[in-house]
Amino acid sequence: MTGNNPKHVRVGTRGSDLAVKQTGLIVSMLRNAHPDTDFELVLISTIGDRDKQTPLESVGVSVFVKELETALEDGRADIAVHSLKDMPSEVPDGFTIAAIAERGDSRDVLVTRFNTDIAGLPPGARIGTSSPRRATQLRAARGDIEILPIRGDVDTRMKKAMGGDETGYDGAILAAAGLDRMGRLAEATELLDPDVFVPAAGQGSLAVETLSASASVIDMVAAIDHAPTRAASLAERAFLARLGAGCATAAAAYATLDGDVMMLRGFAAAPRGDRTMTQTRSGDIKDAVGIGAALADEMIKRGALELIRG
Repeated sequence: MTGNNPKHVRVGTRGSDLAVKQTGLIVSMLRNAHPDTDFELVLISTIGDRDKQTPLESVGVSVFVKELETALEDGRADIAVHSLKDMPSEVPDGFTIAAIAERGDSRDVLVTRFNTDIAGLPPGARIGTSSPRRATQLRAARGDIEILPIRGDVDTRMKKAMGGDETGYDGAILAAAGLDRMGRLAEATELLDPDVFVPAAGQGSLAVETLSASASVIDMVAAIDHAPTRAASLAERAFLARLGAGCATAAAAYATLDGDVMMLRGFAAAPRGDRTMTQTRSGDIKDAVGIGAALADEMIKRGALELIRG
């Protein structure tokens, strides 16, 4: 640690059990890197946490981000921890992603009371997800499944998923990383193949955001930045940015690395899931943004924009 590092850092986080757990992971990394700095958790209540009824596609997952950014602006927090998949593909002016920690499990998982995989679900099974991406991929796999919106923290969605007639759900699709961090990954009945169920851009990654002007904080946080994860994230987010895709569209990108070679898989689908498009592009990891933008351009030429707009 150098004398330029702040002595006390306020860490903004949502108040859900998963958000606090994930923020704790980041704080632990920062404490290991900077043992002489004191880190204080600051719980921020967001509209997305308070309003659990409005469908996410109506309000946007960025509702989980904006109030944390407000806390950075008004000085209540020095850094904010987000699930990267919740962040818009372009960060607002005045903010920066100072670090992206090493990625966790990027896959989606099925949790169902039938204790089976998607192929084994009975006809008409009621599966919960509020993600258009997940919904279209489910419809493509099993057109006979009934897909229902679902909201709430991990525990709430898990209880609903296993409730049957009592809750109106037979299962749900969740992120593997969230279940893993809550110690509940063993309850998943299927880990979904990311080549088929392409994960959301940034899924499994935790991002640390701060004000662009906070040079000393940015320098301090950079100690936990994981370069391969950042490269993958840059490619995935560049793909979405070029498509102009947000949480209300069925589009996704997932990057994998083999040494210095990156392979990016892009996904786009019509809202009903009856038409899908998947394409890949490879290149040097140093050109992560270029790979993402070029793949989007290729898919746009094939009609990806018209597809996701329905």
